[in-house]
Amino acid sequence: MGQKIAIDILIDKIKQFDNPTVVGLDPKINYVPSFLLEEAYKDHGYTKKAVAVAFYEFNKGLIDAICDIVPAVKPQIAMYEQYGAPGIKAYIKTIKHAKKRGMVVIGDVKRGDIATTAEAYSDGHIGQVMIGNNSEKVFDSDFITVNPYLGYDSIEPYIGNCEKYSKGLFVLVKTSNPNSGEIQDIIAQDGEKVYEKVGKLVEKWGEGLVGEHGFSSIGAVVGATHPEQGANLRKMLPKTFFLVPGYGAQGATVSDLKGCFNEGGVGAIVNSSRGIIAAFKSEKYKADFSELGYAQAARHAAIDMREDLKARF
Repeated sequence: MGQKIAIDILIDKIKQFDNPTVVGLDPKINYVPSFLLEEAYKDHGYTKKAVAVAFYEFNKGLIDAICDIVPAVKPQIAMYEQYGAPGIKAYIKTIKHAKKRGMVVIGDVKRGDIATTAEAYSDGHIGQVMIGNNSEKVFDSDFITVNPYLGYDSIEPYIGNCEKYSKGLFVLVKTSNPNSGEIQDIIAQDGEKVYEKVGKLVEKWGEGLVGEHGFSSIGAVVGATHPEQGANLRKMLPKTFFLVPGYGAQGATVSDLKGCFNEGGVGAIVNSSRGIIAAFKSEKYKADFSELGYAQAARHAAIDMREDLKARF
């Protein structure tokens, strides 16, 4: 029996925890408890390295607190790479620690290019690089987000690594930002909107990677802030699994994202970032949790989100 494909691993994990949540590990300096920052500044000064060290310690505490209740994390690479090499090191260490704790990792990298550039992105993020006779993993995410604006030749280089290494993609289709409709809602000559055409392409691109749960490892990013479009895409794309941003801090509620799931309550994983990782700062949790308890505050926020999402059925 062959290796399980990426989407089946993710769905199995979601079913194990009865929780279709992914936590976005998108650290900012003002999200990190002061005691972690002060310790890093003491050891490394006011430097990029200090911030990167604090980010990793912050993430490590979060991962350890949620890894038995949340199936996946989604680190956003921009939050790390703005601090250069130390930040990228923290990103890599974060991925390694999450995988060590049994979590699925979705690298939020939104890459989009063609030919050898796309191959390089693919090999670095979900594949392996050849150095002499040695094959080395670099970032080693389980899934990554990609931008399809350049067409199939910007996606094709990733598909081989998805097949070879049991990895997956989430392709931007209908994003959660307020101005996404400026391009994504444009009506093409045949009467379909751009996001609908892209969604159909994603379903086609994923035909060869459909797993035992009936979904493909080539998934789609579909924002909960556009519930009508999400429900429309779910009907159009029965084999495409959705990564759904926009819940919580961006304003979307459970009722907004119900349409992203199929009748069995499967078909999507819902992201929350600052609503969980910075829960200790929120009015709801700060009375019960100090900065020292930031990880437990995140755990409680994740449990509350899990219970809220059960209303999707």
